[in-house]
Amino acid sequence: MKINAKLRLHLYSVTADHLRQLIENSLPLKFDEHRVINTACCKQTMSGNQFISVMSIRKRLYFLLALILVIIMAGSTGYYIIFDGEPEFLDCIYMTVISLTTVGYGEVIEVAGNNTAQIFTMVLITFGMGVILYGISSLTALFLEGELSGLLRKRRMAKQIDKLSDHYIVCGGGETGSGVIVELCKNDETAVLIETDTDRIERCKAICELLYIQGDATEDENLMDAGIERAAGIVIALPSDKDTLYVTMTARMLNQKLRIISRMTNPQLQPKLVKAGADAVVCPNSIGALRMASEMIRPTAVDFLDHMLRSGKGNLRIHELTVSENSKFNQKEIRECGLNERYGLLVLGAKHYADDIEFNPPPTHLLAAGTTLIVMGAVEEIARARDVF
Repeated sequence: MKINAKLRLHLYSVTADHLRQLIENSLPLKFDEHRVINTACCKQTMSGNQFISVMSIRKRLYFLLALILVIIMAGSTGYYIIFDGEPEFLDCIYMTVISLTTVGYGEVIEVAGNNTAQIFTMVLITFGMGVILYGISSLTALFLEGELSGLLRKRRMAKQIDKLSDHYIVCGGGETGSGVIVELCKNDETAVLIETDTDRIERCKAICELLYIQGDATEDENLMDAGIERAAGIVIALPSDKDTLYVTMTARMLNQKLRIISRMTNPQLQPKLVKAGADAVVCPNSIGALRMASEMIRPTAVDFLDHMLRSGKGNLRIHELTVSENSKFNQKEIRECGLNERYGLLVLGAKHYADDIEFNPPPTHLLAAGTTLIVMGAVEEIARARDVF
């Protein structure tokens, strides 16, 4: 049964408020009162700051064009009145333009000998040239300050983002977020960054060709501008746990199928994030502790993984392949796929839906729709195999 679009948006908003209240009541965490999910509004509006910026530049350009047009029309009308309507109005416009631009093509109207026309021409040139110089300087300032070019660049980027689907959104371009972007780029995945700080955006842009939204990730319209409804996943790497929880809840409301990975600094926040909609929660401190212990007791294995992930000579990765309903490998054994012979992939494990992972599955392991293989190999070969699966 199809649900009316407006009703669906209303249900999203009601559900979001209900979940927000549920989390506040059952778990001790304060939300800012002004942060309320409003999916209907964010579908129809741009970011507030971006909208104000666009209107400000437009107003300045329209004002300059209108001012120049008024001067030209005033000069043309003045000549037409002074000469009692004898010359054609087009000649009056032409006379005004060549007077203001000082090109010196010669008079098409006999101004010489007419004192009123001469005085009017001097006044027109004095004030008209001032307006034109002001317009030129203002346009130059717009270009030099980067406002106009920045606006055009943002529009081009917005159009590119609108065409994306199954991409990944990264909220926060700090140490964690930039590391996520590095790995996504190495795996040839498309990422969209949401970050407020210009310096962090520039550092992330230096990693690879990156699409970004400069704004606050806690604002719903920025998530919408990043294409959250069409995204495959979102990584929330914000410095504040409160903001992380809020964005997690918002993202789940905007896209029920989205895979959400949330970063936390306080381990006690994990159940709250899971309840808010996170598929996985990562604590950098816990990961760091595990890494330090691994460096102590299994240094060679850690060194192997580091070389695999960070080596500039190759692009070896551990990835996953999921068997689809229409895959030609559905109901086939692993050995029949030719993963090692055709793609040079090593099968490390297999998992079917909620079952436990089977490590080092035998070649006779039967694949079915929904089975996920954990493989190791080159990024390009993994991409080729994913297309087949």
